[in-house]
Amino acid sequence: MDFVQDMLKKVIQEACQSLTIPFGEHTLDFSKPFERISVKDAVLKHGNFSESDIGPDKIDKQLKKSGAKKIPKGASWGQKLFILFEEVAEHKLIQPTFVIDFPVEASPLAKRDPDNPDFVARFELFIGGMELANCFNELNEPFDQKERFEAQAKTHAAGDEEAMHFDQEYVQALEYGLPPTVGCGIGIDRLAMLLTNTTSIKDVILFPTLKKK
Repeated sequence: MDFVQDMLKKVIQEACQSLTIPFGEHTLDFSKPFERISVKDAVLKHGNFSESDIGPDKIDKQLKKSGAKKIPKGASWGQKLFILFEEVAEHKLIQPTFVIDFPVEASPLAKRDPDNPDFVARFELFIGGMELANCFNELNEPFDQKERFEAQAKTHAAGDEEAMHFDQEYVQALEYGLPPTVGCGIGIDRLAMLLTNTTSIKDVILFPTLKKK
């Protein structure tokens, strides 16, 4: 997170000659340390919920109020929490914000947090209400990965089109061994949006896909 923060500050300062830049109706401030907040705390803060509001016995009520439509049958609390985050918090993360402590169910390829195995070692960076970066420690334990894929396959069968399929070849590759690995993906098109104060990604994509007439 420190590396990504320092890199973005350098890029924005050199490209825009300032660490305070306009983006749509907002002014983004990169001069301060980026906020760091968990998925759960982001839901509580931006959804104006109390802890009890999003407990296992009440979270379905909040999902219904938020207008969430794609809730897989038999979804776990972690899955529901992440869906609620997407509904009530994502678009409100305007200033640079690192979101951490993702539920395991929402991160099938990320290694578990050794201090809390219900969550993973992952962060996403949100700026201007959109995700700019996704970074995590790669899961390299084949037995855990197999269980995650099996859970994802059940979720997909229950109606979640974004859930992953079972990848037997990947599990087999992990059985041979994968060293500790970390990955960080930064959306270059979305970064270009920020640098040019362009609120539509269509205006910055180098090779846009056009619909046939």
